[in-house]
Order: sequence, then structure tokens, then C-alpha cells
Amino acid sequence: MIEPIRVLVAKPGVDGHDVGAKLVCRALMDAGISVVYTGLRQSPDAIAAAARDHRADVVGLSIMSGAHLTLCEKVAASLKQAGMGNAKLIVGGVIPARDHEALAKLGARAVFGVSATLDEVVRWVEENGRRAS
Repeated sequence: MIEPIRVLVAKPGVDGHDVGAKLVCRALMDAGISVVYTGLRQSPDAIAAAARDHRADVVGLSIMSGAHLTLCEKVAASLKQAGMGNAKLIVGGVIPARDHEALAKLGARAVFGVSATLDEVVRWVEENGRRAS
């Protein structure tokens, strides 16, 4: 039997809006994907530790605060330091199109703005979520 894809969803920084993150978690779970939600106001190191502990294939950051570039950079560095550099980092939230390229350079494999559908997120995870061993 194939193990389900493992996704860790996190809210880095001081952003307190997590309804969208919870909806993404539910959609992923409904699709048979294993999901862990870390809750609000997580540090990059705490996110990386949780990703390591849960052996996450995908780490999804939900950012509504506008600090997506700084937070993504810090989380990507923490993931590498924790030995989780091969987990696929995705970012969602209030993300201007002009920042997508910068996020990709920081290690984000996919960026989902507020207009992205839950089906788009689920499909991306199903098609791209397995991490190389």
C-alpha cells in the first residue's frame, strides 16, 4: 500500500487569520492526503521541526500579512537546517503576482493567491507532492 502524501500547513509570523488554511487542510484531508496543521503564529524553526517530526512531503505556508518574502526565506532556511530541504515548499495567501518569481527563487514550488481554488491546491499536491527519497 502506498503511503499518503504528508502535508504540513503552517501560519508563520504574527498573522492571525487562519480560516483559509483550515479550509485547505480540510480539502486535502478529504482527498486522502495526510495533513498536520501547526496552528497560528509559528516560528520558522518550529515549522521546520514539525515538518521533520511529521516527515512532511509538502510544507504549505499560509500568509496573509504581506510578509511572505521574508517568512518564506526564513522557513526555507530553517527547513534546510533541519534536514528537510527536500520537502516541497508551497505558499498561499495574499501574494501579489509580482512576488511569485522572488518566492520561486527562495524555494517555493507553487504559489496560490487568494483567487486559487481548493481543487487547484489539491490537484497540485496530488500531482507534485511526493518528495524524493
